[in-house]
Amino acid sequence: MAKAVRVSLGEMWITCHVCKSDLFRERGVKLNSTGGEFFNLAWADETATGLICLRCGYVHLFVNRQLQLHRAKD
Repeated sequence: MAKAVRVSLGEMWITCHVCKSDLFRERGVKLNSTGGEFFNLAWADETATGLICLRCGYVHLFVNRQLQLHRAKD
């Protein structure tokens, strides 16, 4: 299983919108477009940071590059 992380955006700490947990695992997510798929250019589509809540499994997507991941202490 991926390491648990806490996430901040500037001075603000991110919590889950569903259960309010602050522990996530991170995964890169491809934001495919119809045109990119049609012309075999999906590799050029934008990527997002997916944060999967470790408590409830809700997936949050961020395209903000200033998102900071902090390893949660075990």
